[in-house]
Amino acid sequence: MTTLLLAAVATAVGFFIGAVGVGGILLIPALVLLGGLDIHRATATALFSFLFTGCLGTWLFQRRGSIDWRMTVPVCVGAVIFSYLGAMANAMVDARNLALIIAAIIVCAGAYILRPVTPGTGRRRDGRSGGQQVLLLAVGAVSGFGSGLSGAGGPLFSVPIMLLLGFAPLAAIGTSQVLQIIAAIAGTAGNLKYGSVDFPTAAWITAFELAGVVAGTRAAHAVGVTVLRRMAAGLCIAAGLLMLVRAT
Repeated sequence: MTTLLLAAVATAVGFFIGAVGVGGILLIPALVLLGGLDIHRATATALFSFLFTGCLGTWLFQRRGSIDWRMTVPVCVGAVIFSYLGAMANAMVDARNLALIIAAIIVCAGAYILRPVTPGTGRRRDGRSGGQQVLLLAVGAVSGFGSGLSGAGGPLFSVPIMLLLGFAPLAAIGTSQVLQIIAAIAGTAGNLKYGSVDFPTAAWITAFELAGVVAGTRAAHAVGVTVLRRMAAGLCIAAGLLMLVRAT
């Protein structure tokens, strides 16, 4: 029964990753409660699985022309080093206080995203200017460090931040698919050196996550911007509250 429940959670995680880019944080408590892993092993295992959801999500979004590489490249560059540093911090430092801060930020970001968009303020950033490129590098650095530290995957941080900064929802979700790959590679490198990954568990839960990603990607391209914003905001609030519970 616990195996079936974990498989269902993994499928739901994959769906939300494909639909709104956010969802990885939900896998960690499931691995602890249903998979019997300790918290460090659970975060490392979850992060490793996101390498494969990221590859599939990137292919599916790129095939639909939904990845803006002008935005994606600086975010991923910013994430490379900081994902590794976050994984080091996860293994070497008691991250309780930092986790509480991050969770509070995510909840606030989700609540802010839910606010009604005032007419005349809907202009989207497109990543073309030098200032926006620097901003995207910073998004990648914050997202990468948060990913390595929490094991939740970079999209949990990049999607709400990009929405807050005025980037289009579908562009933010497309960027998050590629960011998963970078964050997972760099974070797993740190985890293999300072922690551990449960590869057998990662192998079978990944299969269910990938099925969810396919369904989620279809949903992302079938619904409107407002629905995407609400989905991302609601999941950010839920994930942030979950992180708060975990850290207390």
